[in-house]
Amino acid sequence: MDNRPEREFLKDSLRKKTDFSKTDQNMGIHAPPVQKPFSSEKPTIKLAVRDLWKKMIRDVTLDELIASRKSRRRYSEKPLQFEELSFLLWATQGIRRKVNEYTAYRNVPSAGARHSFETYVFARNVQGLDQGLYRFLPLENELGFVKEVPDMKKALSEASFGQNFVGLSAAVFVWSCIPYRTEWRYGQTAYRVILMDIGHVGQNLYLACEAVGAGTCTVAAYDQEAMDELLGLDGQEEFAVYLAPVGKALSIPDVI
Repeated sequence: MDNRPEREFLKDSLRKKTDFSKTDQNMGIHAPPVQKPFSSEKPTIKLAVRDLWKKMIRDVTLDELIASRKSRRRYSEKPLQFEELSFLLWATQGIRRKVNEYTAYRNVPSAGARHSFETYVFARNVQGLDQGLYRFLPLENELGFVKEVPDMKKALSEASFGQNFVGLSAAVFVWSCIPYRTEWRYGQTAYRVILMDIGHVGQNLYLACEAVGAGTCTVAAYDQEAMDELLGLDGQEEFAVYLAPVGKALSIPDVI
């Protein structure tokens, strides 16, 4: 059998070789903030609260949602409702309770509650939203307008290596990673758990989409540099790590 050193990344052996007393947390350095700062010339947009978006959720049980979950790459041209988008953002990165400036509990698990991600949304066909790139601000439950994106369909498809269904969706969720949030606590062992954490986020999106009659297909194959440029990220301290187009399902998802 071939010796494949790349497989070592999948193991937790590195933990035995790591001196955790040298992490920034144990050196007394403050943790990075829960949410990176946001500023824009345009006012932020308040997202719908639970009393509004819970009306959009189908009357199905959890086991039915799990059974019907699948990757969906074809979407109708019906707009995604603003309340539905609000629900999907809450389900994937919504904050349950802010502990302090450096820690918050969210609706997905994360190693050490570090939550290394920021959520960007390319809104193409969302009721009540102008087309453009937005960032989710979970502390305020708001959307911040980042910029206009000329020819969004083409830009997203090209940045996804020609996967046209990405650009044809109503909205594309892109999660960026700020590695230092997890490095601060876990040092060189951070990267394995960061990828576990983003998987939790993706699964919540799948189930939440099923709950409102929408579809998604998470995507890990994209042009890293092109996607980072599209988002306006430096590619070092913050970069795209996962994305998921979302649209209304062509028909109400079957319950198996």
